[in-house]
Amino acid sequence: MFGSAAIADEQLDQLRGRQTVFNSNDVDGQLYNNEAVSNVTGSNFVTDGSFSGMSGFSTVIQNSGNNVLIQNATVLNLQFQQ
Repeated sequence: MFGSAAIADEQLDQLRGRQTVFNSNDVDGQLYNNEAVSNVTGSNFVTDGSFSGMSGFSTVIQNSGNNVLIQNATVLNLQFQQ
């Protein structure tokens, strides 16, 4: 599946629990001196079937305003157990 043979259990036992992983996303955006004059905002809809046929991880970001700072981050931690 991944193009290589599986690692032997004995070898995997020697590698188990050796590493602590720290994940961090720094989302530090800032808005300054913004001005919205005579703007029209709209509506956002996630309707039935929006994710039909989807696979994997999805992210939905919606914005219906003005002068919006959108920041998005994903941390995915996987733990494999036998």
